[in-house]
Amino acid sequence: MTETVLNEDVAEGVRQITMNRPDRRNALDRATYQGLIDALAAADADAGVRAIVLTGAGGCFTSGNDIKDFAAAAATGVGARIAIDFLGAISTTKKPIVAAVEGFAVGIGTTMLLHCDLAFAGKGASFRLPFVALGLCPEGGSSYLLPLIAGSKRAAELLMLGEVFSPEVAQEAGLLNAVTEAGEALPLAVEKAKALAALPPQSVALTKMLLKRGSAAATAETIATEARHFGERLMSAEAQAAFAAFLMKR
Repeated sequence: MTETVLNEDVAEGVRQITMNRPDRRNALDRATYQGLIDALAAADADAGVRAIVLTGAGGCFTSGNDIKDFAAAAATGVGARIAIDFLGAISTTKKPIVAAVEGFAVGIGTTMLLHCDLAFAGKGASFRLPFVALGLCPEGGSSYLLPLIAGSKRAAELLMLGEVFSPEVAQEAGLLNAVTEAGEALPLAVEKAKALAALPPQSVALTKMLLKRGSAAATAETIATEARHFGERLMSAEAQAAFAAFLMKR
């Protein structure tokens, strides 16, 4: 069975974590979430790792949650616990995380960028926060962090209307550092990670902690509050109808 998360040391001090379900546009099922949690924990605990690059296989970042897996989880009452555990992991990882986005970054594929320290995307990448259309609600601390970096009007537009938006809009909204030529996001992310890895590691870690210190408690509280409502929405008639329509379209 193919591993859904790949780990590779691509340069001295740089660990690349790759979401690896290219046949499903790297949609996140429970196994993939657990793989990401384990990979982040291992990188954080490894003294030889000084920076993390997060990307997706096959020219795609991630199309978000695997709707079939999510629908099954909701039907059995399992809910979205593993996704919340992942959000807790990525939001508290001590090592710097650099994201490289190509192709789709949908739902949690976009909100996880709020917890990455640097993020780059290739031209032609496609972003969307489709929670309302799926009968759900924001997750990942996005209802707090997105207004903080993008402003309340832009955050409302992206989260409430849930329309597809470009990497240029994502950069303007503060989700990205830069937009590269198509296919160049990963090389740039690795270069930035190598630059971080060459710096004094304790100073880098301390700077990351201080940057997040003012919002850490509010972010954790928001993730928990959103998770409670998200779990309720998963069981709602609106969400179940939206999932059924999505799967029928597939």
